[in-house]
Amino acid sequence: MSTSAQGPKSSENLIPVRWGVLGASDFASKVSLPSMKRGPLTQLAALASRDIVKARAAAQSLGIPRAYGSYEELLGDPEIEAIYNPLPNHLHVEWTARAARAGKHVLCEKPIALSARDAETLVAVQRETGKLIAEAFMIRNHPQWHQARDWVRSGEIGDLVSVQAAFSYFNRDAANIRNRKEVGGGALYDIGCYVVNTSRFLFGREPARAMALIERDPDFGTDRLTSGLLDYGGAHLTFTCSTQAAAYQRFNAFGTKGRIEIEIPFNAPADQPCKIFLDDGSTLNCSSAKVTSFPVVDQYHLQSEAFSRAIRTGGPVENPIEVAVGNMRVIDALFRSAESGRWEKI
Repeated sequence: MSTSAQGPKSSENLIPVRWGVLGASDFASKVSLPSMKRGPLTQLAALASRDIVKARAAAQSLGIPRAYGSYEELLGDPEIEAIYNPLPNHLHVEWTARAARAGKHVLCEKPIALSARDAETLVAVQRETGKLIAEAFMIRNHPQWHQARDWVRSGEIGDLVSVQAAFSYFNRDAANIRNRKEVGGGALYDIGCYVVNTSRFLFGREPARAMALIERDPDFGTDRLTSGLLDYGGAHLTFTCSTQAAAYQRFNAFGTKGRIEIEIPFNAPADQPCKIFLDDGSTLNCSSAKVTSFPVVDQYHLQSEAFSRAIRTGGPVENPIEVAVGNMRVIDALFRSAESGRWEKI
């Protein structure tokens, strides 16, 4: 059985927000920025790199009118209202804080920081400046996740007792930033953070303790294989993430009366429909699962539009800084557990 879910409503008739971009990373240039520029509320007005030649080339390829040869120049542009920060992980806190203090709202890529303590400094910055600061978990804007949470909240699968997730890809390029420990590389920071975030999203509460097992790359020092267990008080998350395994991702939520499976939970494609499954468990071959399909949407587009709308309307943002701090507390506990070999409180 298959049903079709409705896509998001169109944007209100609001003035577009003028955005500036910190850096010209391949990820931003090829993935997030092309999606962001399609939004009627998101106007990409300027891009900065520490290399002006690189900045101009990236800006030209994306149709961004202004390019700057330093981040400071961009933050000094009085026309820029919001900053998108896709810089390397170890630069997230510093430049998010500097952008907010320069009078800009900030959407910062995940992970927001490399520790909860560092992330907490941004709570104070937001309070000090009055500017919105959010962590860019684009998945929280995709309708498939809102449908899954609605089913959990309505009791469609009974009581949620267990979440199981896997997320992996293979990358041993020594020059790739994901394999550089000193800038925040590794599986847990890069992809395990999605599993932590979405489990908190569905359970609607914080886990009490964490346990993890980590296998580190002998050359890079990064965690190339991390498996974790979170205790949600009578309910669990179990997960594995890896930067050196076959590419795969899947998410299952088990309840006392049914199961939700998300086929492509994290890198939902922007050019084809997505589907999730609701299964009452009456057959073991999943033939009893009902399929819900979603129209084609681009979660990066939805994310920037939602943030722009929050700026214009004063409404809430997805994954605000307080929620981001909670994610880092869990990640900190997982890293501590891998070292101590025991449960760690969150």
